[in-house]
Amino acid sequence: MAKVVIIGAGFAGHTAALYLGDKIGRKHEITVLSNRDVFSYLPSWVWVGVGHMKPEKTIFKLKPVYDRKNVKFVHAAVKEVHPDAGDQYVIGERIGSGEQVRLDYDYLVIATGPKLNFEGTPGLGPDGGGFTDSICSLPHAVKTRDHYLAAIERLKKGEKVKFVIGTGHPGATCQGAAFEYIVNVHKDLVKLGVRDNAELLWLSNERALGDFGVKGVQIKRNGHVLKSDEFIQAVFRDHDIKWQIQTGVTKVEDGLIHWENYEGEQGTTEFDFSMLIPQFKGIPIQYINKAGEDITSKVTNPAGFLLVDGKYGMAYPELSE
Repeated sequence: MAKVVIIGAGFAGHTAALYLGDKIGRKHEITVLSNRDVFSYLPSWVWVGVGHMKPEKTIFKLKPVYDRKNVKFVHAAVKEVHPDAGDQYVIGERIGSGEQVRLDYDYLVIATGPKLNFEGTPGLGPDGGGFTDSICSLPHAVKTRDHYLAAIERLKKGEKVKFVIGTGHPGATCQGAAFEYIVNVHKDLVKLGVRDNAELLWLSNERALGDFGVKGVQIKRNGHVLKSDEFIQAVFRDHDIKWQIQTGVTKVEDGLIHWENYEGEQGTTEFDFSMLIPQFKGIPIQYINKAGEDITSKVTNPAGFLLVDGKYGMAYPELSE
């Protein structure tokens, strides 16, 4: 009997667990180790953040699902991975008790998702004395909703409110989530009849508007190719959404964002409400070989992400060679 351990229960880890449990779970041991005991539907948090979806509608408990799918569940945070052949195991720390748990494995799936590196930008984030909001976790999305609804009340009183939405670090990614959020905010403000008193600014480290870190997208219609930067510029102009791109946030103070652009120019932007996506880094896991040596630097890149053999953009036959 083979032992398969899956670290993480997000989209990748949860999908792997369901497929493996269904296909081989009756003959082999499938175990999911996750620091969260719920599955979270992250895309819905852009709706939670404007008060259009109840937080509890975006999650469900994992263990009852896994009990039906021939999968074991361990509610713990991974601390160490010992990958050397012949003695492969994972060390975790149970959530709540702090008890150490060891899981031996023959096959390991690492699907942790990212660490939200708010500390990479001083003053960023809703915790630890930060001054901005986030939709990257459910508790943060709930805080964002509350701050957003408070801003709505100010608008209803006739006050002017400046919203700054985008990325909060020069190396931040996931611009798409922030873009979806600013669109949701705009539509909600229009629906509530308070859009005229609101100023919306898209602040992003993208090289071009609508780049999203993937060099943008193209739409071909009636023989004409429309690039995403052209399309989004037109939409933003029509809906009075200002934008500032090629800009990395370096520091945030109460009501003030410090930034530097591609040209090396530095400046500040004022805000009343700001939702900025942090930089993503790898989850801090220690990799230890059979001799007890820390080999983390050999299996992860400087940002903490696990090194892989695949090269994005290559055809599968080439990747599998």
